[in-house]
Amino acid sequence: MLQYVPVFEYLWGAAWCFFDEGDPAAEAWVAEKGFAVLSGKAGLVAGTIARKATALGLDQPRRKKADECVRYLKNKRPYLDYPQALSAGYPIATGVIEGAWRHLVRDRFDITGARWSLDGAEAMLKLRAVRANGDWDEYWRHHLAAERERVHASRYAGGVIPAAA
Repeated sequence: MLQYVPVFEYLWGAAWCFFDEGDPAAEAWVAEKGFAVLSGKAGLVAGTIARKATALGLDQPRRKKADECVRYLKNKRPYLDYPQALSAGYPIATGVIEGAWRHLVRDRFDITGARWSLDGAEAMLKLRAVRANGDWDEYWRHHLAAERERVHASRYAGGVIPAAA
């Protein structure tokens, strides 16, 4: 899923192909098209923008940003399913994603001289996510039970561990 902010940046670029700088109608147009993309209609918006640029007879330099927006929306359409992302509770805004990156990744891994293997880094990120989500106690109970099973229960027939003396 792609962040939503770049969609608005492309839409604003396209808007200035159709409206004069500072025209309040541009804001309404971007809001309408942005809501349509947010509603899962990126392909329709791309088609509408392309048709508008053609209908207005814009030459290549004048329609450049509109064409870039159309290309972005068409190429990224599979990743712009915002209705599904929102219904699943996924973040689509830059601030949320950057905040998660800073909190989970950067605070731990962006340390001078630190070296991480791929497996070690993945394990650390998973543990930080468990802790950040407030699931640490439940995870730790599960971890201890799984370790006990792995280390001790497998050594005895039937998996029954003798009671501690």
